[in-house]
Amino acid sequence: MKRRLLVAVAALGVAACGQDAKPEAAAVDRDTLTRRQKDSIVSTLPIPGASGVGDALEAVDRANARARQHDTIR
Repeated sequence: MKRRLLVAVAALGVAACGQDAKPEAAAVDRDTLTRRQKDSIVSTLPIPGASGVGDALEAVDRANARARQHDTIR
């Protein structure tokens, strides 16, 4: 009898953990910042290595500009 009660309680607990209380709220609360915007914010923070993130963003910008320039050469 105790085993059946324990199994029933465990099954209810597992079932309750897997359900979302408000599934429509999850779609509204999602983050709208892009990875680049997040990295740009991080580059301004006073934490170790943050300036390296900014340097990497600038390097990517330079590489993209070079690629665009090469694409326009005829």
